[in-house]
Amino acid sequence: MLNTVASQSIRHLFTRSDFVDVSIRCHPSSKLLQGSIDSFKMTGRGLVIRREFEVEEMSFETDAVAIDPSSVLAGKLRLKQPTQAVAQVVLSEESLNRAFKAELVQKRLCNLDIEALTNFSGGEPVSFRDVQLQLLPENRVRIEAKTDLPNRSDVPLRLSATIAVEKRRRIVFGNPQFEAESVPEDVRGLSEVMTNAFAEVLNAMVDLDRFDLDGIMLRLNRLETNGKKLVFSGYAQIDHFPGSG
Repeated sequence: MLNTVASQSIRHLFTRSDFVDVSIRCHPSSKLLQGSIDSFKMTGRGLVIRREFEVEEMSFETDAVAIDPSSVLAGKLRLKQPTQAVAQVVLSEESLNRAFKAELVQKRLCNLDIEALTNFSGGEPVSFRDVQLQLLPENRVRIEAKTDLPNRSDVPLRLSATIAVEKRRRIVFGNPQFEAESVPEDVRGLSEVMTNAFAEVLNAMVDLDRFDLDGIMLRLNRLETNGKKLVFSGYAQIDHFPGSG
């Protein structure tokens, strides 16, 4: 019964989920009557957060947890106190590229009026589009995009960078390098300036606090690129489960 209630609570975190499995360890089982659980483990696949952000896999496992046993009988899972869990999140290259088309991300890529950009657009706002990200070995990425200026449309942007975790909640693109050889020579100078400005925009964009789940705050310790996947390791602070209030 507790597994069923927990699974239903976890599913409410996501807009969609292909698979969610919850296992609860409690030995001896009589401890549950006092609201004591040895550990709580969740594994999910094919998850969608906020309707637009796809997570290939997510898992977390807690240490001992104190719950209100009466809440389970009411079909809810109520924590007596916040708890922490070891967490892992796996994103695919394909889902990362779809995320660049999400409304929340588009707002941070369109109609930008920062000085580094408007100096080259005659004061007009600048937008970035057709963003494509490629995961590379050793925590590196290659990113392509386009922008339009009043005197030149379809300016190609090309950069490679190292991705890292900053302050456990931000993803930063470190040491961005303009890849001049893949840009036509006649627009190379303009492209380099706009690419450097684009890198600054990217670095101000990815903050986990914008993607917090209901009652669960994710914090990252490290990340690594693994083929076409990006793997994050960290922890989750669980204050409450959805619908437990």
